[in-house]
Amino acid sequence: MIFKVFYQKDKSRSPRRETTETLYLDLDVATKEEGIIAARELLATKTPYHVEFIDSLSDEAVEYEKETGVFEITSF
Repeated sequence: MIFKVFYQKDKSRSPRRETTETLYLDLDVATKEEGIIAARELLATKTPYHVEFIDSLSDEAVEYEKETGVFEITSF
């Protein structure tokens, strides 16, 4: 399942829409909820990011993201 993560690179500042960045994770999970938990744990241990929001993407949403040219699965 593909997840889109919205995050801030710096935990010391308040989140601002203008500095929000995204990354994509491909996680082997059974449900959306398990994926969100797994993504938060992975990002907490591997990055200094402040995670704002995590959402699973449908197949159609993944295709749209690929068309925009910014779609790239992040691996740790």
